[in-house]
Amino acid sequence: MIPAITAFESSPDRGRGLARDMRVRWALEEVGQPYEVRLVSFKAMKEPAHKALQPFGQIPTYEEGDLVLFESGAIVLHIAERYPGLLPDDANARARAIAWMFAALATVEPPIVERSAAFITERDQPWYEARLPIIEQAIHARLRDLSRRLGDADWLDGDFSAGDLMMVHALQRLKSSGLLDAYANLAAYVARAEDRPAYQRAFAAQLAVFEAAKAG
Repeated sequence: MIPAITAFESSPDRGRGLARDMRVRWALEEVGQPYEVRLVSFKAMKEPAHKALQPFGQIPTYEEGDLVLFESGAIVLHIAERYPGLLPDDANARARAIAWMFAALATVEPPIVERSAAFITERDQPWYEARLPIIEQAIHARLRDLSRRLGDADWLDGDFSAGDLMMVHALQRLKSSGLLDAYANLAAYVARAEDRPAYQRAFAAQLAVFEAAKAG
């Protein structure tokens, strides 16, 4: 059975590959699994049919036979466990790769998303200029530790894994901020992941949706 995912009909990331369906597309491309995409409008995301799949009215969702999943991390973990290519065979290495998935979602990404949200919703408020450096200090604390741990390795723990996929996608949100510039190995890490053919295919697919929406 071919899995089906949902994605934005008109993505707010403006074709930059930051929407969370990108993680799922990328994971499916890495394991060589064909998939279908159902595009969802912002209005449809809040309607009962979609909220039966995603209780919070977000994307992506994942449907495979009788299985319905939401939350990009859970979906990528399922893909990585269901198909070979994103988790090591060795049990300990496999556990470490999953730990890096959780680190990306729970430790590294939150202050990055907080910065993006503050820019969108608070930049006209009088407290924004004072608040931004505090958020960025928290981001730098995470980046310093991550940079130190990565060192001169290509990937976080041996070969590329679902942990790298999730971590890189979290870091990509910083590319336009300049915050990655102080960490040459992290910038190279992101670029290396973006050079992967599976990433290129996933990015092209998501970008095509944005371009079609813009043209239409």
